[in-house]
Amino acid sequence: MNGYFKLINREGGSSLRLYPPLGDGKPVDVLDVAEYLTMKEYACDLRALKSVVESAKTEEREIVLGREKRFPERECYKLTIRPDKMQAYAKFYAASEGGENMTAKEMINDLKLRGIKCGIRTDAIEGFFAKRNYLEDILVAEGKEPKQGQNAYIEYKFNTDKKAKPTLKEDGSVDFFQLNILNHCNKGDVLAVLHPEVPGEPGENLMGDKIQPAEVRKETLKCGHNIDISEDRTVLTAQVDGHVELVEGSVFVSDELMVENVDNSTGNIDYEGNVRINGNVATNFQVKAKGDIVVRGVVEGAQLTAGGNIVIERGMNGMGRGLLKADGNIISKFLENVTAEARGYVASESILHSQVTAGGEVNVDGRRGFITGGKVCATGSINVKTLGSEMGATTVLEVGADPETKEQIVRLKKQIEEDTKTLQTVQPILLSTRQKLAKGVKLSPEQIQYVQSMAALNQQKTEAVAAANAELEILQKQVSSPSEAVVRVKGEVYPGTRICIGDVSMTVQKTSHFCRFVRERGDVKMAPL
Repeated sequence: MNGYFKLINREGGSSLRLYPPLGDGKPVDVLDVAEYLTMKEYACDLRALKSVVESAKTEEREIVLGREKRFPERECYKLTIRPDKMQAYAKFYAASEGGENMTAKEMINDLKLRGIKCGIRTDAIEGFFAKRNYLEDILVAEGKEPKQGQNAYIEYKFNTDKKAKPTLKEDGSVDFFQLNILNHCNKGDVLAVLHPEVPGEPGENLMGDKIQPAEVRKETLKCGHNIDISEDRTVLTAQVDGHVELVEGSVFVSDELMVENVDNSTGNIDYEGNVRINGNVATNFQVKAKGDIVVRGVVEGAQLTAGGNIVIERGMNGMGRGLLKADGNIISKFLENVTAEARGYVASESILHSQVTAGGEVNVDGRRGFITGGKVCATGSINVKTLGSEMGATTVLEVGADPETKEQIVRLKKQIEEDTKTLQTVQPILLSTRQKLAKGVKLSPEQIQYVQSMAALNQQKTEAVAAANAELEILQKQVSSPSEAVVRVKGEVYPGTRICIGDVSMTVQKTSHFCRFVRERGDVKMAPL
């Protein structure tokens, strides 16, 4: 039982008696005593009170409060309601000697008079009055928390990961029959299941106010052609055999366009789904697909653009004009004199005199595995077996900087330069106008209108330059602090090869083997593999 105190009122005056705790009970806190005496309007020497309270931890003590006799004080309590009105705590104070005790019924009625309508814990209140334990915060009322619902979600029955890697053969070459990036489906296959949202239940605070649960997110199944949707719109099923993929939140099934070759017999191809070419793509032709492009033969100086992946089983010789552009990955047996851009990764057995950019990794570590000449950029890592050449062909590798980020930096710098030139033209006009006004020169309505337009332009360009500089600073930090950017060489790297990581670079001075290049303390360093 906690220690407690009570007022003693006699003919000769009033005093406060303090009782020590029993067992594991808490001793009296001087703040509780001071608060109670203030509430009952009793004066007391705080220093003397602290001394008596301290000694009352082990024995019964008493302190005189005054020489005036006071009427007895009833048992009372202090009510504390949390700011969110979800919990109310009562701290009880003992009646003075000769004072009356409260009852549980009186306490409950008093809570109702204070506006507490819901959640009164009758059992806790009755428990206190059955065995009084003063100066203890007792939870006497508790609101009902709202029951949160569950967001709807869609369960896709196919692989939606655009970063799936192809299978490699024992010799390190790509197995084009096990690419792991095309999701085949059969007629009748379930493609997606919508699990509907579960609404929550409102709660209630102590004052009876409703507390609404958080709104649950709803989802709807979106799909293209070749797909059946159930009557309750919760299940998608394939109508045909083909390939399934998720495009901007919509499930898309393509029954695939298949041709033997892309040449004069077909002309350029622009298809909504996947394109499979069993033969070759001739020079100067274009193939565009919103899905994947798979070429079983070779690609010459052509242009291939895919909303998904590009796979070229026998490689590509771009002849300096060939272009590959994929929102997914690019996989080709070899790339020679090609410009290739992939939002995902690029995988090849060799890259020769090409301009290659990847939003993910570049892997050229198959059986041959060399990069010679040209420039290869990757946001992530570049893995290669042989890098550069004994003949000194200019070879540049760049990692750790998103190509789109670099383009945005260039655009911002150009914008800042142009806006700054505008400000350099406008601000002298405004300065000259202020000087004229200071001398008392009156302006015509046309001049006032012109100056106002210049002032508005000045404010607009000043704000634009500030915003562009702030964005530029963030992007430059990203470029200067690349994470997980590394070039790994599993064989040889030849002199003259240039390695760039973020905004720093180095040129290899001598032939090295089995090494990696990382950024360390603001420089590119070579380390053992």
